[in-house]
Amino acid sequence: MNTNEPVAEVLHYTAFSSRPEGGNPAGVVLDASGLDDAAMLEIAAELGYSESAFLTDPPNGLGGEPGRAFTARYFSPLAEVPFCGHATVATAVALAERIGPGDLVFATRAGTVPVTVTDDADGTLRATLTSVEPRIEEIAPDELAEALAALDWPPADLDPQLPPRIAFAGARHLVLGAGSRERLADLSYDFERLAALMRKLDLTTVQLVWRAADTVFHVRDPFPIGGVVEDPATGAAAAAFGAYARELALVPEESVLTLHQGEDMGRPGVLTVTLHAGDPKVRVSGAGTRMPR
Repeated sequence: MNTNEPVAEVLHYTAFSSRPEGGNPAGVVLDASGLDDAAMLEIAAELGYSESAFLTDPPNGLGGEPGRAFTARYFSPLAEVPFCGHATVATAVALAERIGPGDLVFATRAGTVPVTVTDDADGTLRATLTSVEPRIEEIAPDELAEALAALDWPPADLDPQLPPRIAFAGARHLVLGAGSRERLADLSYDFERLAALMRKLDLTTVQLVWRAADTVFHVRDPFPIGGVVEDPATGAAAAAFGAYARELALVPEESVLTLHQGEDMGRPGVLTVTLHAGDPKVRVSGAGTRMPR
C-alpha cells in the first residue's frame, strides 16, 4: 500500500462460528474515514478474505443511538458489493467488544440494516441482522443451462423440490438445489465461465443447497465474481434463501432454519435464519470472534 495514504487499523474477525478456525473471516475497519475507495479496495485485496467491512459516520436521519449507527461499505478483493452478511456480523461483534452488546444500525448500499448483539451465558457474542425487504424472481432457461454447464452439474443432479430462483435480500443470489449431499460436496467449476454469467445477471454468489431435514440445510456459495472460489459462510445469501424458502412454501411462514456452511472447506459455520409471519424481512444470526494474528 502507498505509504503516503492514511493508515487504518484492520481487525480480523470470523463470523458464524465461535472458534477462530471456523466460519467466514472478514477484515473490519471501524474507522475508515481517512480512506478513499481505492484504499479500501486495496486493503480488501491484500487481506484476500471474501469481503471486508469499512465503517464511517452515519448519514443524517439514519436513526439509532448516538455512537451505535454507522455507514458500512463492503469490498471483496475485486470490487465493492452492496451488502455482506458475514462482514456485518463480524463488524457488529467487533463493535460489541468495544461499546457493549445491544442494538446497532448500518446504512448500506442495499438499505438500512439493523443488528442486535447479545452475550450468551458462555460469553459468546452473537449478532442478528435484519435484512432489507427481499424479492424472488425466475431465471431464464438458457441462463440456468449456462449456470449448470459452468458448474458441471447435469440437470438431473438438481433437487426438483428446490426450484432454481434468483433471490435478493440485500444482494442477488442464484439458488440451486442439490439432489444429494455428494453432489454438493463435489464442487469443481469453470471459474471464468461462472463469473461471466454472474456479471451478466448481477449475482453476488450462487447458493448451492442440500436439504438435510425439514428446516436444516447444507449450503455452499461459489464466489468467483469476488475473486475467490468459495465463500465459507454467507449471511446475505442465507437471508435471500430464507425469503426463497418462504416464498415457495418450502417451510412454514413462521420458521427457524439452520444452515450449515463451510464444512467442505474445513471452516464449519452455522447460520440461523428466522422467519416471522407477516414480516417479509429475514433475520440471520450467528456467533463471531476475533482471529489471532
